[in-house]
Order: sequence, then C-alpha cells, then structure tokens
Amino acid sequence: MRLSTNRRRFLATCAAATPALLAGQEKEAAPKLKGNIKQVIAAWPFNKAAGWTYQQLIKHAQDLGVAGIELFPAEDLPLLKGTGLVCGATKSHTFVRGMNNKGHHAECFEILEKTIKATSEAGFPNVMTFTGLLDTSQEPNGSVVTREEGFENCVAGYRKIAPIAEKAGVTLVLEPLNTRNDEAMKGHPGYQGDHIDECVEIIKAVNSPGLRLLFDAYHIQVMDGDLIKRFEQHKDLIAHVQVAGNPGRGEIGDEQEINYRGLMKAILKSGYTGYVGHEWIPTGDALEGLQNAVSICDV
Repeated sequence: MRLSTNRRRFLATCAAATPALLAGQEKEAAPKLKGNIKQVIAAWPFNKAAGWTYQQLIKHAQDLGVAGIELFPAEDLPLLKGTGLVCGATKSHTFVRGMNNKGHHAECFEILEKTIKATSEAGFPNVMTFTGLLDTSQEPNGSVVTREEGFENCVAGYRKIAPIAEKAGVTLVLEPLNTRNDEAMKGHPGYQGDHIDECVEIIKAVNSPGLRLLFDAYHIQVMDGDLIKRFEQHKDLIAHVQVAGNPGRGEIGDEQEINYRGLMKAILKSGYTGYVGHEWIPTGDALEGLQNAVSICDV
C-alpha cells in the first residue's frame, strides 16, 4: 500500500523529533530547591563510603542545587574557586587533641590560625573546633585532665584564638560529640564536650562572637534529645548545623528516629540563616540518599 505524501511527511517528522524529545527528557533539570535551608554536603562520609573524590563531590553538589560542601581542609579550599559553592565549615584540628589540654594548645593554635586565614581569604564562614579527649596520655604531649581542668583550659585557649577568628570575619564552631556509642557505632568515648550544655557553658565563658556552637543533631539526639527545644534554647549561639540519622549515623529518611522535616521547620522558624550540613554515612546508593535527604530538609 502506498502512503500519501502528507502521511509520509508526518511519519518522517515524528521519527526525527523523537530523539530530540528523548534527549530533552534526559537533560531535564532536577526540581529547583526552595533554598530556605542552605544545605551543604560533608566531604568525609561520601569519600569514605562512596569513594567520591573532592571533584566528584563538587559536581554532585552543583547538580543537586545545594549551597556547597563542608569539611574540606584549608589546603583544598581553592578547589571551590569559581564553582559557586561555599565551604560551610572548614576542617581543622582533631577531636582527640583539642583545646581542653594545654599540651595540645600550640598544635591547635597553629592549625586554627592557618585555617582561619585560608577560610577568611576564601570568603567562607566557619572553622571546626573541638574540646578534645579527657585522656590523651597515649598521644604526643598528652596527659589526663579532669573535666574541671579541661573546662578551664578550653576557656583560656579559646579566649586567645577566638578574637583572631573574629577579626578575620570567621567563626569557630565548637562541636558536641556523643560518648554513649563506641567508635564502631560512630561515638567518641572520652570526649569532654559530649553534652550540649557543657559546650554552651564554654562558649558563654569565652564570650566572643568568634566562638559559637555547632548543633550536630545526631550527637545531641544520642546524648540529650529534645532537639527542637534545645535548638530554640540556644539559637543565639548556634552558627552551624549538621544532620545524620539515628541510630547508626546513616541516611535521614523514615527508617531512623529523628523527624528532620519537623526540625528543619523549627530551625527556619527560629530565624537561623546559617548552613545545614549532611554529615551522614551512606549505606545504600549515595546519590539517591542525598537526593532524598536534600528533599527532606528543603522546607
């Protein structure tokens, strides 16, 4: 049977158009985020569990439409130049050798000053810091300190370094870490600042805008709970937020106990304008987990 000229033209047009239509579908952009919560992605969990390089993390952050990444060391901040991404919090000294032990002060000061300078020059806001462990007797220059000694050492140390951060336009963010879980369960046995209230008391005693609180919802949930109440209570001291599922520090979806959509709504209502970092360890497809997590926090 011979096809009419009009019909042949119609079928030819459809055949030519189909690949273009399919290509358009493949390139369809992800839904635009509301952006009320400024989200960033932590480097180490996705490097460790998913094997992502820093360059891959940057690419995924751009594709997801989030504000940036976090926990890059100072020397790698130049990788973000021209990407449109921020580093929500720069990595610094370890949680083991922290400010609660005078034997570690020189090391902490050196690392923090270098990191503050690099962070300020890059135009980024925050630098991580930690109280440290109470027992570092197995570490170089380490010893055992009491909780009272550790508190005084933290206050004395941060009173020296916080004004340097403030002058540079950078905030040191002090992180509470849980001590209830062992290392395999993503805990930090022996860490001094394991309760949010102790970290807050250190910050209040230092009394400088250069030192503020990192509200890590995972660690605070393990140790203290009442996340929304505690955020509202300390909102004026909070400069950074991190999230992870509990128990296990995995994805933040429905298979863990924290209602992150509710927490994000409370954070937004509080007037908080800082960053929220995804610092959870993927147990499945890392990119799918991130897509879901970003959606949950995009309130």
